[in-house]
Amino acid sequence: MSVILLDQQVVHYEVLGRGRPVIFLHGWVGSWRYWIPVMQAASISYRAYAIDLWGFGDSAKWVQNYSLDRQVRLVDGFLNEMGIGRVVLVGHGLGAIVATLYAMRNPDIVDRLMAVSYPMEQGQINARLRNAAPAELADWLLSKSTLTEPVLTDAPKADRDALLTSFNNMALPELKEANVALKTPRLLINGQNDQAIFPPEFDSSLSLPEQTHAVLFEQSGHFPMMDETNKFNRLMIDFLSLPSGESPRQLQLKEEWRRRVR
Repeated sequence: MSVILLDQQVVHYEVLGRGRPVIFLHGWVGSWRYWIPVMQAASISYRAYAIDLWGFGDSAKWVQNYSLDRQVRLVDGFLNEMGIGRVVLVGHGLGAIVATLYAMRNPDIVDRLMAVSYPMEQGQINARLRNAAPAELADWLLSKSTLTEPVLTDAPKADRDALLTSFNNMALPELKEANVALKTPRLLINGQNDQAIFPPEFDSSLSLPEQTHAVLFEQSGHFPMMDETNKFNRLMIDFLSLPSGESPRQLQLKEEWRRRVR
């Protein structure tokens, strides 16, 4: 287990591979561990890091750290501690929100951003995600299998206050601004069958920033990286392989990407 200390508090992370850095940030249910298959795919060409956010997994449980601002500061502190400059962020749920806020505040550091199961507005969040205990959420959103075991195992480690605090912070003006003004290349991925974050209506997709592209996974729920692992990994590698600064709208649309928005 690898850890660093930020403000005298333990931050747990794991790392695989060599190359340009990619940081994986987990969501409200689980920890770094469900990224392992994705990290293995990325580590062939990239150095893949996965972090436990404050209040989750094996990172410190301290309620003063649970605001979205503090989670963003964790990412910043981690990058500074590890000596990482320009970076790609891949976030899921809560991790996608933290990654988006970090990109808004640090456009010169974030080369591109992949936001999975990202709620573009608070109305997309199922009230059950706010109200149930972490272990109950894992049982609700996942069937039992070897692939989902990391989430089911680590979900009870989460401090429920970490979830509640993040939901109470969702009104940050920067999140609304990001929907129309984010300049960092961003790929949005949602599962058609997501019960926790209702898929956004993309009829208004022309209002998305020019650097944003969205893909809907028709056979996925809240965890596209586990529901359609091979498809997710191929799309991720295609996205990571784009030239720096290039919009993901320039992705070659393979047949499996054609159910999408702009």
